[in-house]
Amino acid sequence: MVTTSFPTRALGRTDMHITRVGFGAWAVGGGDWAAGWGPQDDADSIKAIRHAVERGINWIDTAAVYGLGHSEEIVRQALAPIPPSQRPYVFTKCGLTWSAANPQAMPKRTGAPASLRRELEASLRRLGVERIDLYQMHWPAGDGTPLEDYWGTLLDMKREGKVRAVGLSNHNLVQLQAAYAVGPIDTLQPPFSAIRREAAADLLPWCAQNQVGVIVYSPMQSGLLSGNFSAERAAALPAADWRARHVEFTAPNLARNLELADALKPIAERHGTTVGAVAVAWTLAWPGVTGAIVGGRSPGQVDGWLGAATLELDADDLQAIAAAIETSGAGAGPAMPEEDEAALTPRLLR
Repeated sequence: MVTTSFPTRALGRTDMHITRVGFGAWAVGGGDWAAGWGPQDDADSIKAIRHAVERGINWIDTAAVYGLGHSEEIVRQALAPIPPSQRPYVFTKCGLTWSAANPQAMPKRTGAPASLRRELEASLRRLGVERIDLYQMHWPAGDGTPLEDYWGTLLDMKREGKVRAVGLSNHNLVQLQAAYAVGPIDTLQPPFSAIRREAAADLLPWCAQNQVGVIVYSPMQSGLLSGNFSAERAAALPAADWRARHVEFTAPNLARNLELADALKPIAERHGTTVGAVAVAWTLAWPGVTGAIVGGRSPGQVDGWLGAATLELDADDLQAIAAAIETSGAGAGPAMPEEDEAALTPRLLR
């Protein structure tokens, strides 16, 4: 396992301790599919992954569907020269299937147990590993498979030893509670940023209460809170980049989001870090959040958020960000972590 000087946190009830930030491999899948990020050089992707690991990041998050298998293949290539005992944890996901004949079609949400088992074997081959450290259901099934069936299948995979831990991504509180009744949930992976804050209302408290590890994705809202985005850059996004069509990257939301990003600059200057690192550290300040997934398409982009691995925002920082959220009108959801124990009680259950 990667030797790191960065702080680590226990990932739920698992035996894994992860750095506060992990490398997200969505963008390195490339742009030749429905949710791609536009053209991406594989050599740059490999350099970015190796740079993150060399600096001390000890986990990588990918998914079978990213680049329709290509992201997992890139992760394998990046880690191949590293001795197995020194490699980072590798997390991946299942439940989204695609048509090789029509790569631009949106993947289907598939929960059928036989499909999940085929997906697992394919991911093991692409990643070049005998066991996956964390295997997550990417989205709730859309093919009619009951949650109890697909979650039970992941639990069986864990018992069989092909995966070390199992989790859910993009599931709501009702779905989490239903899965928990079937068997223990090791992790949840929800979207969470200073723009998209809904998870703080119920998911984070529930996970904290039930010792479920939480690794949030898009903490910089896919680049909007990196400090390097602008209206001009949004307008120039290539058609192959999914962000060109997303509501947060177009009017009127874009202006609000960029106003919030600008408000993070004084905080970044005060801490001697980047706006992106502040945005990521904001997610890590919430009780219940174990780690944050942050993408990188080059070593330079990794350096732009690496400071979040050690950055601790204080009460004044959090108050300033909450005020900026209110002033800008960006996003929705709670704007500041609560400090009392009542915060650990999900609002839906009060």
